[in-house]
Amino acid sequence: MSNWIQAGLPLAQAGKALLLLHGRGATTESILALAPHLNLDDFALFAPQAPQRTWYPFGFMASDQGNLSSLNSSIQQVSLLFEFLVKEGIKPEQIYLLGFSQGACLSLEFAALRAQKLGGVVAFTGGLIGEKLQEEKYSGDFQGTPIHISGSAQDMHVPAKRMNDSAQLLQRMGAAVSLTFFEDDMHTIRQEELAKVNQTIFCKVS
Repeated sequence: MSNWIQAGLPLAQAGKALLLLHGRGATTESILALAPHLNLDDFALFAPQAPQRTWYPFGFMASDQGNLSSLNSSIQQVSLLFEFLVKEGIKPEQIYLLGFSQGACLSLEFAALRAQKLGGVVAFTGGLIGEKLQEEKYSGDFQGTPIHISGSAQDMHVPAKRMNDSAQLLQRMGAAVSLTFFEDDMHTIRQEELAKVNQTIFCKVS
């Protein structure tokens, strides 16, 4: 029994797949609710569910040791889904990742640990995970993969500095990173963010 929900097109018809990772305390259904607001007509959608609705127990910049076991398990859960898609014939460059908050952090962390050419990564309010950024633990080359990071410059959970430092590290790994800050203090996904990724990550090529 798979621990994810599938939506959008059947995989055989899609040719592209999007993994959607929900935030802390949320569900697969809540993150899939974004789908109608994005240009995903030709995508198969996959939303895994975190145990107890949490990908890791503490803040993403808390002690590495405290989050280690749950984080490793969550990375493994995303890896299994990614490998399933590849086995089904979807190339990595046709696989996209999108997450909000805790799910955004997990999306970036998973992608950076095994950097390769992907379709794109969208992190709505997220940064790389760890008490301190450890560039040496990441490897690979994004080969120009577009990565979108956005959120409030005053977010109480995800500091702007970590978003900025993450963007710079990912850029050094070969990603084409777009970083956008908003002046409000809301921990949310804004219409402007959805519009931006529709233009840059999920843009339709005629």
